[in-house]
Parts: sequence; structure tokens; C-alpha cells
Amino acid sequence: MLRNIKSLIAAILLVAGTSSCLDKLPESSIREDEAMQTFDDAEQIVTGIYAGLMSSSLFSGTLTVMPDIQADLAYAVENFSNVYGPAWLWNLLSTDQDVESVYAALYGVISRCNFFLERVDAVKQQETNYENIDALDTYAGEVYTIRALCYSKLIECFCKAYDPATAENELGVVLRSKYSTPEPMKRASLKASYQFVIDDLNRAEELLDNDNDQYNTIYATAAAAQALHARVALYMQDYQTAVDYASKVIDNEMFKLADANEQYSSTDTYLTYMWNYDSSFEIIWKVGFTTTSYGGALGQVFFNANRDYTYTYPDYVPAQWVLDAYADTDLRYDAYFKEYTTGYANGLTWPLLYKYFGNQSFIASVNLYMVSMPKLFRLAEQYLIRAEAYCNLPTPNYSAAGKDLTTLRQKRYSGGAGAITVSANNWLETISAERVRELYMEGFRLNDLKRWHMGFERKPQSCSLAEGSSLKIEADDPRFVWPIPRHELESPGAEIEPNESNN
Repeated sequence: MLRNIKSLIAAILLVAGTSSCLDKLPESSIREDEAMQTFDDAEQIVTGIYAGLMSSSLFSGTLTVMPDIQADLAYAVENFSNVYGPAWLWNLLSTDQDVESVYAALYGVISRCNFFLERVDAVKQQETNYENIDALDTYAGEVYTIRALCYSKLIECFCKAYDPATAENELGVVLRSKYSTPEPMKRASLKASYQFVIDDLNRAEELLDNDNDQYNTIYATAAAAQALHARVALYMQDYQTAVDYASKVIDNEMFKLADANEQYSSTDTYLTYMWNYDSSFEIIWKVGFTTTSYGGALGQVFFNANRDYTYTYPDYVPAQWVLDAYADTDLRYDAYFKEYTTGYANGLTWPLLYKYFGNQSFIASVNLYMVSMPKLFRLAEQYLIRAEAYCNLPTPNYSAAGKDLTTLRQKRYSGGAGAITVSANNWLETISAERVRELYMEGFRLNDLKRWHMGFERKPQSCSLAEGSSLKIEADDPRFVWPIPRHELESPGAEIEPNESNN
């Protein structure tokens, strides 16, 4: 397992500079055929792959917060800076910079993964140190997991919801598995795209040893691959597989839910500590930041504080219906939100998203606010995945689903309350509401609505931006699927078909 973060030679080697995100990345001063010949070279490449996950276009920024802003979880306020404005207005175009940045950043990481996977066998063949050979297998497992994660996010953003009956005839994503060999710039089917992800996860699970699983890790582990497999299986409506893989993670004694009723310290419960310090037994995999090496600031658009943090000027505030969804005994409310009087002339006072106020250690050491380590997978999501899958089995198991939701809620409610009953009549409403309360602003809502074939309606709230605050989006609106960037459609040799939202 990679332990020492070295200089990012790989990031320099693999700099994008072509007209298409899918083109092979150019050589730099290091010749391509000499760039990964030794174990140390391989470590550097893997370091560069992990560095790519830090991008503010991905999990520490756009890819996490923009989908939830586009949906119904937050409201733009009067005088906002127009950040994510097109998403808020449901007017995303193929030339939108945020859409382009997500697409490019994901394919950039995929290209680095392909570079490593293309060369790792040759490095192993000339390696004589058995520990290094084992480490290279582990690195390959990590890289397969990362590539699967990136492709899964591309599918979520740029494809329709998966339906087993039609997936073979729906558009997926452009699949690239090689670095040096040219491949067609053409979208595979949605079925083939998801199968590619599953194949990568199967390879990862063969190479990664559960004995190396760790909580709170910044590296892809067997548990991380299993957690992604559970998520993907749920999205593919492969509900028994979702149950099986979520169970592997839930039954792993390495992880446990952060208890809002237990004190970690005099100032933090285990739940608040997870968000204030980015550390928990609940975290399966996170993107690792330091005070000198970090990505975007997840909390920026929710605070926009002035220099001495006496006033905040948020671009977006939580939707009132979300705030109302938390019971008085739900301790997540105080962990996630904190009321502020903003610096706006209208005097808006509102609960802001304190969940992303920033890692307190970073704030204390270098006054680095709003920067939180993205939590790619948490144990809580696995309980939610399994509960939903139980409800969708050929013979639904509502009792088991209710038990999973109760287990989660008892760690979040005061005094261990929160027991809940799930039935055929309420399962979707119950799980939908619980996913909002638990996963607020972690990037799930837009895709959830899309796969549940649900729309939503915004109604104005205090000091909300007039334009967009009264908006009704019907189920299966084509704009749930982001447009393919125009430069990809028009790049030389491309045969990429557009989405309906490209029109």
C-alpha cells in the first residue's frame, strides 16, 4: 500500500493539452516509453492518480455540490455570485465550463489509470523483490477501483438511469482501456459501460486483500471496491448483488457508524468529529488533503465569508423543506447546520451548511477555511443502499430494510431513538427522506431523483433568488442528464452522439 506521498512527477508527465479529453495525453520531457520502468516509477504514477482525485472539479467541488444544487436541496440567494447559476436554472449548455471541467477531470484520471495498467506487468516482470511485486498487485487493484469510480461518475452525470430492459440500446460513455493504442471515440451502450465498471471492480477485488482494509484511509481498499460495487449494483437494479456487497462492508468489523450520542472529546461527538476533523471509523475511503496539498473548498459557496469571518455571503442556503425534514431529536441537524446572520443588506439569517465549514486542524494551523476532505464512501451509505435493495428484491424484505434504517438512525438520534418501520406503502418515501437527511450535499440527490423517475418543484423562500425559485421539473426531464461537452462532439475523428440535453 502506498504510504509516502512523493513529488508529483506523474502529474507533470500526464498533463492534458489536446483538443479532446479523450485524446492520448502528450509526452513531456520524460519519454513515454521510459516513464514507468521501475517500482519507484510505478509509485510515482499511482501518486499522480491519487493527486488527480483532488481536483476541485471533482469530489472537492463541482462533482459533489453542483448536482445537489441543480436538484432541490438548496436555494440561490439574492445577490449570489452566479456560481453554478446555469445548473440552478436548469440551463446547462454543452459549453458550460463546469460540465466541461467534470468531464475532462474524470477522463484525465482515467487516462492516468490506463497509463499505469498498460505498463505494470512489464515492471513486475523485471522486479526481483517479492514485496515490491505484491505491492504492484495492490497498486493495480487500487487503480482498477479508481478507474471504476471515475467511469461510474461519468455514467451518473452523462447517461440516463439504468433500466435492464433497455440498457443495451441506451447511450453510455466512451470507454477507454488503453493509453498507447488508439481507440474509437464512440459511446458504448449503457449496459456495456456499466459492465466495464463491474469488470474493473472484479479485477480490483481479486487484487486487493481484505486483510489490508482500514477505516479512514486515503487509499482504495477491498472494502472501497465492495462499497462501490454495492452502489453500482443498486443503480443497475441488481438488488441481490447490492445486498450482498453492502453486507460485506457492513459486516466488516473495521468500520462502525459515527455515534452522535457518544463524546469523542469535550467538544465533539463521534459524528461531529467526523465532519470537523475528517476522521472516523465510518469513513471507508476519503480523498487525502494536507495544509500544503489539497483540492477545492467544498464549503465556499455555502459561506463566502469575508476575510476575518465576521460576515458570510453564501451563494446557496439549505432549502427550508430540508431543514424541516429533521426531527427535533435528530442530532444530524446540529452537526450539519449552524445559523448565521449573513452580511447581505437584506439581513438574511439562516442555517448554513456547517458540515463543510472546514477541517478544524487546517483552520487552527494555517487559517485554511472551507476545506474538507471528500468522503468518497461512508458506512452510512451502505446501510441506505442495502435498505433500498431489500425493498426491491423479488420478495421484498421490508423488515430487514426497517432494521437497517433503524440501526443508522439510532446512531444519529438523541438517546438512540429513531426506530422506524418500512412497508410496501412507504418504503420509497422513507428511504428518499433518509438519504436527504444523511447524505445532504454529498452529490447524490440529482441521480437519486433520476433513477427513481421523480421530479420536484421549488417554491420561493426567504431572500431566495427570484429567478429559479419557482421552478417545476417533471420526472424524466432530459436535463437530468448533463450535455456532452461540445468540444468533444466536434473534436477530430469523434463519433460521439449527443444527449437530448445537448439540443
